[in-house]
Amino acid sequence: MRIKGTFLDEISHDIPHQNWSHAEWDRDFKLMKDAGIDTVIMIRSGYKKWQTFPSKVLMEYEDTYPVYEDLLQMFLELSEKHDMDFYFGLYDSGKYWTNGDYIKEIDINRRLVDEVWSKYGHFSSFNGWYISQECSRKTGDIIHLYNELGLHCKDVSGGLPTMISPYIDGVKNISQYTSQTTHANGVSLKQHKEEWGEIFEGISKSVDVVAFQDGHVEFDQLAEFLTINKELADKSGLECWTNSETFDRDMPIKFLPIKWEKLWLKLEKAAQAGIENAITFEFSHFMSPQSAYLQAGHLYNRYMEYLNKGNY
Repeated sequence: MRIKGTFLDEISHDIPHQNWSHAEWDRDFKLMKDAGIDTVIMIRSGYKKWQTFPSKVLMEYEDTYPVYEDLLQMFLELSEKHDMDFYFGLYDSGKYWTNGDYIKEIDINRRLVDEVWSKYGHFSSFNGWYISQECSRKTGDIIHLYNELGLHCKDVSGGLPTMISPYIDGVKNISQYTSQTTHANGVSLKQHKEEWGEIFEGISKSVDVVAFQDGHVEFDQLAEFLTINKELADKSGLECWTNSETFDRDMPIKFLPIKWEKLWLKLEKAAQAGIENAITFEFSHFMSPQSAYLQAGHLYNRYMEYLNKGNY
């Protein structure tokens, strides 16, 4: 099992910014490529009032803060330079859909997708879409949201693939704003299977790839959940990848690069479940030799040794 893709986390609310310029990003794309990564996914193009590019739609509807550098264009250009596939992440309002107003979330994103494809769709590296509204359960109108946005992305772009990366409502599904690392009542395997079976059946024509985040359950539970995810995805005709997190959820400090043996174990569990592709959240903070975290570069070294020994 190898990590083939990574998120690009340029609009985040819980991870420190690294203040990179084009030069640092260029070096990081080279490091990614050396590690076998061929796909980059911009996790979201905007969150609340922050955005990655000067979007007229977001400025009009959300009164967003000004943008001083077009990061979207930079990422597309670097993806072309380093021969990578780029997936565009949609806008997360941080309020409409989480408060039950799925229609408004959909409406803004439909307009944003039109704008983005019109302005950036000519890039050869633009090869997919990421629906950035992440969930763990069948809540509200999440199926309708995925359907509307996934189908619109496909219609606009001539059928480019769409991806989601949900999470499991496990014992490690804990707020980043607390020092706790677990809680008592994680979702049961039975309930997880029932809810996601219904979700997958409902989005089978609008979503192509599902990559569950792998950090919200205990390590000895992971294989069972991953196996269920793979079986459900296969049944509904979705590709099932794993989002193997490269940060550690077991520590009260949120968040630090993960211990290499933990990442190795999670990749093994995914392989045992029959999953063939892995992406990660995310390379630049938690795995890059350029990261602000010193131990991220050591994780990169251990992973490269793993690749060179052919352990995957």
